[in-house]
Amino acid sequence: MLDLDAIDVEEIATALADQTDYEHRWLIDPRTGEVAFWTSDTGIDGENPVELDELDLIVIDPLPSYVWYQDMVDFADGISDQAAGDALHRSLQGKGAFRRFKNELYQRHPELISVWHAFRDARARSRAVRWLADEGLIDEDAVERFERAQQRPDLP
Repeated sequence: MLDLDAIDVEEIATALADQTDYEHRWLIDPRTGEVAFWTSDTGIDGENPVELDELDLIVIDPLPSYVWYQDMVDFADGISDQAAGDALHRSLQGKGAFRRFKNELYQRHPELISVWHAFRDARARSRAVRWLADEGLIDEDAVERFERAQQRPDLP
């Protein structure tokens, strides 16, 4: 088992959210907890291509977009400003919801940007820790300690 304090939870969270493409992958060393970035052209050292199955590392597959979409829904549901919540909900309808949500937030509700980031990031960190446990890299006690210490932002 790895020591959770020695793992960059933010980096795991970034990897779990990375929906860009499959020409690159995030990996974790199960012995050290070190995160590596692999590309099909340059491997993990930036110079030498290597196949993923040749590495003794665990691939960090991104979570499906509906997981991150639910964060936006829960945020819109959780804020006390009914008009802002309704506008954010409307932005989530149909294709392009992520872009519209961001536009609505940044253009019409800038006072909520820092709260949104704190909310989204706290959830992402919790998912990262849960992922580590699901992969057998940390134990359930570490998850519980993390969750107890985790700051949950209050929604206005």
